[in-house]
This record gives sequence, C-alpha cells and structure tokens, in this order.
Amino acid sequence: MSGNESRLQAIYQITNSETIAVETPEPLNKIWASDVFNLAKMEESLSKNAFKAIKKTIQTGEQLDSATADMVAAAMKDWALTKNVKFYSHVFYPMTNITAEKHDGFIITNPDGNAITEFTGSLLIKGEPDGSSFPNGSIRTTNAARGYTAWDPTSPAYIMQTDNGSTLMIPSVFMSWTGEALDKKIPLLRSNDAMNKAAQKVLSLMGETDIATLNSSCGAEQEYFLVDSNFANNRPDLLLAGRTLFGAPPAKGQEFDDHYFGSIPMRVQVFMQEFEDQLYKLGIPAKTHHNEVAPGQFEIAPYFEAANVAADHQQLMMTLMKAIAKKHGFLCLLHEKPFAGINGSGKHVNWSVGNSTQGNLLDPGDTPHDNLNFLLFCGAVIRGVEKFGPLLRAVIASAANDHRLGANEAPPAILSVYLGDQLEKVFQDIKDGKITTSASGGVMDLGLSQILNFERDPGDRNRTSPFAFTGNRFEFRAVGSSQSVSGPLVAMNTMLADSLNWIAEKLEAELAKGSDKPAAVVTVLQELMEQHGNVVFGGDGYSTDWHEMAVKERGLKNIPTTADALPALREDSVKELFASTGVLSPIELESRYEVYAEQYVLSIELEAKLVIDMAKTIIYPTAIAYLSELSMASSGMAEMGVELDSSVAKKVAAETNAMMTVVDKLIAAMAKHDFATIEEHMQFCANDIRGLMDEVRVHADLLETEVADELWPLPKYQEMLFIK
Repeated sequence: MSGNESRLQAIYQITNSETIAVETPEPLNKIWASDVFNLAKMEESLSKNAFKAIKKTIQTGEQLDSATADMVAAAMKDWALTKNVKFYSHVFYPMTNITAEKHDGFIITNPDGNAITEFTGSLLIKGEPDGSSFPNGSIRTTNAARGYTAWDPTSPAYIMQTDNGSTLMIPSVFMSWTGEALDKKIPLLRSNDAMNKAAQKVLSLMGETDIATLNSSCGAEQEYFLVDSNFANNRPDLLLAGRTLFGAPPAKGQEFDDHYFGSIPMRVQVFMQEFEDQLYKLGIPAKTHHNEVAPGQFEIAPYFEAANVAADHQQLMMTLMKAIAKKHGFLCLLHEKPFAGINGSGKHVNWSVGNSTQGNLLDPGDTPHDNLNFLLFCGAVIRGVEKFGPLLRAVIASAANDHRLGANEAPPAILSVYLGDQLEKVFQDIKDGKITTSASGGVMDLGLSQILNFERDPGDRNRTSPFAFTGNRFEFRAVGSSQSVSGPLVAMNTMLADSLNWIAEKLEAELAKGSDKPAAVVTVLQELMEQHGNVVFGGDGYSTDWHEMAVKERGLKNIPTTADALPALREDSVKELFASTGVLSPIELESRYEVYAEQYVLSIELEAKLVIDMAKTIIYPTAIAYLSELSMASSGMAEMGVELDSSVAKKVAAETNAMMTVVDKLIAAMAKHDFATIEEHMQFCANDIRGLMDEVRVHADLLETEVADELWPLPKYQEMLFIK
C-alpha cells in the first residue's frame, strides 16, 4: 500500500471504528490504593514495633534497622504473592527523564530441585543494575561502571498490572559504586532535607517550639495530546521525535477557542476513565481532567502530595498514560510542541512547603502581612528566584521546551515572580519601610439570586508569569510536559534552603540587638526586597516592553535556548549553592551538565536526520510523482488543443528544488564534528542546524498545499488534530 493510500485508509478506519468498551468502573473506596503497599497495609501485616519503626522512617526520615527491613520485605512479598506477583523490580529515575526498571524473580531453587520464593531485607534494600548503560556525565568509565539501586521507604511500593503479568515495583535511588547520585531522586531527597533544616532554624527563631519535619509538596498539571495510532504510524517524525517536523497549518486551528473546556470526545472519555481507574489503584489522586486549548490536547491534574512521592507518581502517570492510550488506539504525545502553530504542552508545577504542626508556610491566611512566618517564607522564594533565575531556567531546558518558552502560549524565558496586587503591595510597603492594612479581595456579587455570592481571591491570576503565587503556593508554569518534576523541585527546594539560611542569619542578628519579632522581620525583609525585589512583576510577561525593562532596567536575564541556559549549571554561584546545602557535589553537578548537554545535541541531531530522510524519501518522490501527473495531463490536453496553466507545476518544481538545495546544506552541516567544546556544539545545533531544519520545512509545507491531496502521503494536521 502506498503512503497516500495508507493515509486515506487510516481516515476510513478511524471514522468507521467503534469505541473500545470498558467495564463499569468499581467504586473509588474499593479500588483506591488497592495495588499499593502503604502504611495501612503495613499496619495489618507487621508487628507493632516494626510498624512503628517503618512509620517513623517514612514520616521523619529516621534510618531503618536491618531486622525491621527483613520484616517489611517478608510482609511486602506475602502481600504481592496474594496478587499473583512473581517478579519484583527496583524502579529508578536516571538523568534522562525516563523511568528505568530491572526485574528479578522471587524464585530460588534448593538442592532437591524444588522452587521456593525468597525476598529478604537485603534484597529489598539493594539492587544492582548495570550502571554503564545509563548516562553518568563522565563520573565513571564504561569499563568500571557498577551501579546500585537502594530502596526508598518514603515512597510506597506498588504493583504494576499489565496484560503480560504483574510486578512488584519498589521505588529506589540510583548511585554509582563510588557513591555519586546518578538519578533524580537522590538530589530531591537531599534538597528536601536541606530545606527542612533551614526552615527549622527560621521557625525556631520565630518562637515555634513544636516543629514537625517540613516537606515540600507538589501538584503537577499534566498536558498532553492524543493522536490516533493509524495516523501516528504513518508519521516517522511522531514515532521517533515525538513531534511533527513537517505539516502545513490547517484551515482551522485553535483560533475559535472552541476546544478549551469543551465536551470531551467519547473515545477520549473512555480512555480517561480507564487511565484514572488505574491511577486510583496506585494511590495517585487524579483530581481534574478536561480539554485543553489546542484541538486534540487534554490535561490531567492530581491533588497535592509530598514532593518525593509526587515526583514518583508523575513518572508513573506518564508511563501509564502512554500504555493505556496505546490500548485505546492512540499515541499519547508528551512533547512540548508536537504541532507547529498550535499551543504546546507544559506541566505546571504547583509547589509549597509545610508540616503537620505549622501547616502550609506559604498560606497567608486572612491577612498576609500579619502572618510573619508566611512573609518570611514568601520573601525567601522571591530572593531565590532573583538570585538563581538562570538555574531555574536551566532545569526546565530541553530541545523540546525551547519551542514553547518565550512564545505567546507559555511563560517567557525571563524568570520573574507574580504575587498578585495585594501581596505585591505588602512587599512594596515593606521595601518602603511601612506597613499598611491590606484590603481583602472582596465579595463577588453578580446580582443574581440563584448564584451564591463568594469571596474572591485578593489577586488575579497571571498566565504570563513563569513563577506565580496562586493563593497558598507558587506555580512554576514553565516546566515542559515531558520533563520530570524532580529537577524543578530540587532547584526550588535548594534555593529556598539557601534563602532561609540567609534569613535565619539576618533574623538572629536583629533579635540579638533587642528588636521584637515583627520589627526584626520587617528589617530583614526590607533588606531582602531592596536587593532582590526587582524580580517581582505583575504585568504582561509577553510584552516587548517587559522584555526590554527586565534586561536593561532590572538586570534579569532573557535566556531563549537550552544552549544558552545549561551553562548556568557551571556558574560558581550555582556550584556553591548545591555544595553548601549538600544537595549536589561539584562532580555530580558537572555530570548533570554533561548529560543534559549531550541529550540536547542528540535530540536536535535526531530531528535533523529525520528531516533529511523524510524530505528525500517521502516528500521529494511525492512532488516528482505529482509533477509527472501534471506533465501527462498537460500533454493529453494539448493533444486536444487545450493549454493548461503551468503555474502550479512551476511552483511545485521550484519549491522541490529549493527544498533539496537546503537538504544538501543540512547534510553538510550534520557532517561537521570539529567542535572545541560542548557549548560550541550546542550553539551550532541551536542556530545552524535548527535554522536549516526550519528552512527545509518551509518548502515542504508549501508543497503540501500544492500537491494533490490524494497523493500526499503524510497524515495532515486537520486529520491528526480533529479526528478522534
């Protein structure tokens, strides 16, 4: 079957297929966390002392003794066996935004030839995958690359059920034989510990005596696209790069705003139902789903969880999303910009800090300026974003996310903080040395008796801000949809720890002078705002005026590409930040720079290879075939004395020749390898390679609008976006 026949056949199959039927969902109280070995199940199966010990480890991070680990392992195995599980896996998160697994059986044999099951504390605590097959940024050489996984008891084990069987999954950290972190979980755990220690100092100085362990929390809104597999399988770019490298704009895009929060297509609703039932079984609190702005785009948002567990759940969610979408005949696209000219997908990371005794430290309560703890923690965030803005840009940097940032669909590549009118006024007053009474948001009264009046928030939302306060948390809006949330969480926790340590030092000095707490807080925050308040901005982040003001007047950095962003990981201030807090050693930080830089180069080069291949083997032959048809038609009509307009043929020929000329330039550019540094290589990819790819696309997309529809082999935007 030719390419164009495959495309037309795909349209027929999709429009005439039936929606996959699913069983009636079971009640939430029956399926919730049914496949999770959580505290409730531990309490049922462990002795009181063992349960008390593991609970303390989970809640406070206290080390677990080996005897208790043996008891937990035995209980975990017995529980898994009741669900017909035969294998277990330490699941870990290498520096590639993916989830990795190594599966082992519970089975061992004895001298009699019989098989029994065994799972001890030592097997639970430590695994040993091959470390040489994962990127390590030159921490280890390939011939000496032993790696270990180690059980993380603070994130619950669970059972992954598939059509091929079930596996007990054990969330784990991943490290080298020499002890360096090779994953995203170890730095996240360390960053939370650093934040906790710094927060305890501040709260103690503020007179708090009962202070439980503090934890950061995360709720990540996940955006994604669904494309029918019949279309995706005819798009090499979607299959290998996750985005369309070619494709002319459809007559209709998202300009009517008719997809956003619209009625969910039945087939998509069925997918969502099964997907969320699986999430509930795994204890993942999926809270919201809806149509997003772009056609074919959707969103799911879970409820807040402790950051470490939330990061694990995000990885699991992305894995399940793809697998279940495939079952329903979809390809789930998590790429940040799968369709040019159509809004891309982000992952808004909602982040806060708190504990069981002081509550959410980023919750201002009724009067934010009277809540001294809140003001200190909010001020710490402001300082962190201003001081480490380039770091925050670096941890969201990727070849895919570069397509979103700075455009009018996503936050700009300038890191600023939005506080809302009321809170911004409070901090401005502090900077000016005065405190005034702040007005509440007021009552929202629509004058309609059937609509209840309600208190509105004291500040509006600002979707153009990359880092916005939203009532009781900050929302980091610039994170990419395919990215792990661990990197952003590590950066936010660590910068907060640094700022809280700075505040504690300043606050202690003021209190030692005899100042009362309110006066001391105001003095410290006044200094903080004088030094770092330039990062607070409540206007339109998309405007050219802000871009100019931010850079020229406020000294903020506009960092457009990953090639520009990643070098921040090598700045002395960033090295000192991570070293002083114990989150990443200089070696571990450098390894991350090397891995992320390599991933960027590989991503661009993969796309360039696809552009070359698709242009030469799919688009060029199609254009030549169409020219041949036009030539034969023209000759036939000429024999009948009718002369056809040759402008179409001339345009197709011109665009085809122009496209192949640029393809040759791209091939020559890809042959260049004499780069002195990885920075030089990244800049070449960002500017030269990407530029040539875009140029090839311009000609190819024009050909799509000229070649007869029945001949065009690649599924078009109007089909992939609108046929569900």
